[in-house]
Amino acid sequence: MFKQQMFKMLSALICGATFATAALAQDTVLEVSVGDTRHEYSLEQLKALPVTSFETTTIWTTGSQTFEGVSLLALMNAIEVAEGTIQATAINDYSVTIPMSDATADGPIIAYLTNGETMSRRDKGPLWIVYPYDSDIKYQNEIIYSRSIWQLDRISIE
Repeated sequence: MFKQQMFKMLSALICGATFATAALAQDTVLEVSVGDTRHEYSLEQLKALPVTSFETTTIWTTGSQTFEGVSLLALMNAIEVAEGTIQATAINDYSVTIPMSDATADGPIIAYLTNGETMSRRDKGPLWIVYPYDSDIKYQNEIIYSRSIWQLDRISIE
């Protein structure tokens, strides 16, 4: 009887740990709202979208960094949005407005990797809107820098 109870308890613990691991893997890292429609993305779901990467320097980091993520354009295409204004909000409720015209093929990405590594909250993660600052002088100004929101967790299209 004791062995059966122990077996059941151990099985429940193992199943619970497996379920918890699966749930963590599917945790929402980005919520995108368009009117009354809400899209939730886990990190794995974002990684399943077309991947964009570039190398650039930033005013917040030292030296050139390689950023990888989904372009803002690819995300807008995935949710079938072509017009409006992008309101991007961070975990701490800091918010910026990004014009839809920034969502271009050579524009910003929602980075989930820096130099091949995931970004912790402490290190501007898990998501950071990054522009390819070194690719064009138009990305090297205070307006663009202000749109480069880190710890991104919500986007709403208005």
